[in-house]
Amino acid sequence: MGDFIFSQAVLDWFDQHGRKNLPWQQDITPYRVWVSEIMLQQTQVNTVIPYFERFMQRFPNVETLAQAKEDDVLHLWTGLGYYARARNLHKSAQLVFQQCDSQFPANQDELETLPGIGRSTAGAILSLSMQLRAPILDGNVKRVLSRFKTIEGWSGQSKTLKTLWQLAEELTPQQRVADYTQAMMDLGATVCTRSQPQCSICPLQQHCLAYQTDRVKNYPQPKPRKTIPTRHAFFLILHNENGHVLLEKRPAQGIWGGLWSLPQHEDKTQLIKNLEQSLQGHIQTTDTLPEIRHTFSHFHLTMQPILATISNTPSQVMAGHLRDWYQPQQLSGIGLAAPIKALLNSL
Repeated sequence: MGDFIFSQAVLDWFDQHGRKNLPWQQDITPYRVWVSEIMLQQTQVNTVIPYFERFMQRFPNVETLAQAKEDDVLHLWTGLGYYARARNLHKSAQLVFQQCDSQFPANQDELETLPGIGRSTAGAILSLSMQLRAPILDGNVKRVLSRFKTIEGWSGQSKTLKTLWQLAEELTPQQRVADYTQAMMDLGATVCTRSQPQCSICPLQQHCLAYQTDRVKNYPQPKPRKTIPTRHAFFLILHNENGHVLLEKRPAQGIWGGLWSLPQHEDKTQLIKNLEQSLQGHIQTTDTLPEIRHTFSHFHLTMQPILATISNTPSQVMAGHLRDWYQPQQLSGIGLAAPIKALLNSL
């Protein structure tokens, strides 16, 4: 690169064009940066902003989050997806509150011991909120560096990831680390975008190998594609004589972990039989609703909703607090899987 100084070019661009008015850039604390970074994993900025603002109103600091019920945390997360992030957020808040006197560790290794905090998230917390030199490597930064150096291979492969981390470490400056970290994220999000990158206004253009060789669209190299399977399940919308709907709490692990959902099974007959046995009542199906297709990262799910009623409603159905009847007006206050929430709202 000769006399070209990567970090200075990025910082000069940031001073003129960087984003400086995002909610988590105001009243900067390790807690606010941490929550925003977890929300921004797999999620676009514009989607995150209203969730972040609602989250901060309800849980303004690590103490309030640590002392909250998991259901309340998941409720505010409904619609953001990847719900393990919310559960880990809650667990980490409890650890910081109980073991660290509500102070986030100013140390990379200690931060990475907290659930849900990896190397890049730890680096963002250290650099953005504590002004400590620590490289990051989120999706935006991976894209910028992959194009700048035409790095071969999918970033999920250990060899490629190691190369990217080495480059990120080399390029991170000693000074203005918070601005540099934000600048790299902004550059990837607003200029070096996944599709239709604006190379004409990029501060790295003259030294970007992908641009110089007309191969920008070839980087970063994608994950090898594979066909994901489609699964089918019946979802029972079961109402009792009082008009309440039966919900079940999902296991902590797996899809919609820890959220409330409808009883489901791959076999319609078995689904009804199981519930009749456990609830000790007769279930009468009343209607079959149109199928709903929902895509997860590793499979498609075809949801077949069925409306039904039950007679002789038992007064106690809470199997270890994993199943309960809910009034329609209560549904807005619990952590519901987003497709289930949309389905029930449509009724």
